[in-house]
Amino acid sequence: MSRTLIHGAQVLVGTGDFAEVSLLIDGDRIAAILPKGETVGDAKDLDARDRLIIPGLVNGHTHSHGALARGGVPDDAILETFLAGSAWLNIGRSHDDLALCAQLSAVELIRKGCTACFDLFIELPGPTVAGTHAVAQAYHEVGLRAVVAPMIADQTIYQALPGLLEAFDGPLKDAVASLSLPDWNSTMAVCAEALRHWPVPTDRVRPGVGPTIPLHCSESFLQACARLSEEMDVPLQTHLAETRMQQVMAQRKYGTSLVEHLSTLGLLSARFSGAHGVWLSDPEMALLANAQAGISHNPMSNLRIGSGIAPVRRMADAGVAMGIGTDASNTSDGQNMFEATRLAATLSRAQTIDSAEWVRAREAFNMATIGSARLLGFDKLGQIAQGWAADLVFLDAGYCHYTPQRNTLDQIVFAETGAAVREVMIAGKMVFAGDRMLTLDETALRARAIAAADRITHANADARVMNAAAAEVVKGFCLRNCAAH
Repeated sequence: MSRTLIHGAQVLVGTGDFAEVSLLIDGDRIAAILPKGETVGDAKDLDARDRLIIPGLVNGHTHSHGALARGGVPDDAILETFLAGSAWLNIGRSHDDLALCAQLSAVELIRKGCTACFDLFIELPGPTVAGTHAVAQAYHEVGLRAVVAPMIADQTIYQALPGLLEAFDGPLKDAVASLSLPDWNSTMAVCAEALRHWPVPTDRVRPGVGPTIPLHCSESFLQACARLSEEMDVPLQTHLAETRMQQVMAQRKYGTSLVEHLSTLGLLSARFSGAHGVWLSDPEMALLANAQAGISHNPMSNLRIGSGIAPVRRMADAGVAMGIGTDASNTSDGQNMFEATRLAATLSRAQTIDSAEWVRAREAFNMATIGSARLLGFDKLGQIAQGWAADLVFLDAGYCHYTPQRNTLDQIVFAETGAAVREVMIAGKMVFAGDRMLTLDETALRARAIAAADRITHANADARVMNAAAAEVVKGFCLRNCAAH
């Protein structure tokens, strides 16, 4: 393995402060942190003067399929109307389309200083081995670390929410009632085969299990997901208490809260994480903490589709393992982990005047690095330390955000947008430098994306009209039910 000595930069070392040290990279790991000026005879020099080096940010929750759905979410959408009204964007996608989405997402993430993600991608009507493997191969080729989890369910939104189908009438009711998903046994068989015959090395791209929303999954299905997660020792992630509507429906459907329902079914473990957690109660937080489970906080999408502001301080204080995610490029209109990290810190200030209860800058940064890495199940990822992964982001120290430079980490958390990202290294290899990706042709990628989006839009014109009509009914249903509680 080749060795590289990175010198001349200010480096965020461990959980401490920035220091003028050198980093010896051996293969995909940080072999040593050396004093400034020390040389290593057999190592290639990398001059990083005028750079701030931080660990790569880790995205605790996203959906690569959203990359081809960018701009397709109405600005008045809530989650439930998004689910009903935007399904057409995912219909008729080929395996090449799935790989294309993963490439698009990976490029966006890397350009914004992110080096790993938890991807719950969707393939309709259900997952296939070839589709899952296409996504994994795409991440592998681009160079991004990822957990790839097909997003799966055995009930449509119309079957999942008690009373929703009865809110429809006429031909539209017939249309939504006719929608269905594959039997959960066949879905689990596909997932098991995809996981057991993983097509790429698992040092960077690994499998996961992604039951979409507990309400959309039968009890037997959820238990099967938990068994597969345990058997294969892979992470399991679901959307948890993202909206008030989900908790209202949980009480109606189960007579209990969502986390209590999952606990009863045996889903909670150190491998489990929930995305969002906006409407969790204190007893639910305690259950998650006792199981060593985690939550990925996704502040941008929570704001974009009106889900609310998650109680991050209370979750962290309860002992819930906390990460940060962007959600998809459609529901967040981008995948910027710097933006998500800044929101994680600043939104807490809108919830209380007591600064002791705020999410501080370092805490938010840790959530966006080692915290999210914990949810992905990666060991020694998200920190610059000896023996840890050589996933590094090089920021331009001369950029306006750092002039003058006083409290560097605070300035990164509160000001950085990704505009100062100059180079990105993943597993010891440069994947971005000179304002271009080094692992693929971005011009060709853009041309493929435009063609695919145009094809999908035209092919699904009828479904788009039906989805829009259904979304209006769903919106009224949600408003009525949430107002009653």
